[in-house]
Amino acid sequence: MTAIIPPPRPATGLLPVQRLTRVEDGERLHSLLWRAGDGWRVISSAVLGGGIGERSWVLNAQVSHGYQRTDPDRYLTDLARDAGAPGPGVGLMTAADVRAYGHAYDGGVDAVATAGLGVRGWAASPAEGTAMAVRPGTINIVVALPVALTDAALVNAVATATEAKVQALVGAGYDCSGTPTDAVCVAARSPRPGDEVHAFAGPRSLWGARVARAVHQAVCAAARPVT
Repeated sequence: MTAIIPPPRPATGLLPVQRLTRVEDGERLHSLLWRAGDGWRVISSAVLGGGIGERSWVLNAQVSHGYQRTDPDRYLTDLARDAGAPGPGVGLMTAADVRAYGHAYDGGVDAVATAGLGVRGWAASPAEGTAMAVRPGTINIVVALPVALTDAALVNAVATATEAKVQALVGAGYDCSGTPTDAVCVAARSPRPGDEVHAFAGPRSLWGARVARAVHQAVCAAARPVT
C-alpha cells in the first residue's frame, strides 16, 4: 500500500484539504487529508477516532466497492501513517470518489462533504438492523469552527449538520435521508484561558446557523441533483 502525496491545495478557511492517491490491488484510490494540527476538540461518529477528544488530523479515504476488511481502524491508521499524519486523528471511509468533494464556507465555519449515494434510504425503516455496517456508500461530512464549544454544543452541532444534510438531499431530489453508513465529524477550537466557550449549536444559534448553511452548501455541491 503506497501513499503518494502531491503538493497541498491552497489554504481556504479552516479546512485546506490535501488530495492523496494510492494504489491497492491495481486500483487507484483517493483520500482527503486535513492536517489540523494542535488545538482542536473533535466529535465524530468515525470508525477511527470517534467520540469526543483532541485530534490533529482527519482522513477521508476512498475504499474499493468490494472492501471486506474487518479491521477498518487499523487500515485507516496505516493510511494516515503512510501519509505522514502523526498523533491522534479521525479516519473516515467511503466508496465514493472523494475528488468530487463539496467545500463551503459561511461566517468562519468550513465544511467539506463527500457523497456516495449508491445505497440510500430513510433512517426510519421497517427493515431489521444488522450488527455490521452494510457495503460502503456513505456521505461523510467534516466541519470546522473557529470557536470553542461545550460537549453539549458539539453534540448539537452534529445534529445540526445532519439536519442540513437531509435538507440538501431532499432539495437535490433524493427520496432519502442519507445512507446507512453516513459519518459526521465536527472540529472546534480547544478552549484556552479567557476564551468564550459556546453552549449552543442548534440551527438558529449563531454558530449552528453557520454550520447548517455551510454543510447544506457542501452537500449540495457533492451530491449531484437527481435528473
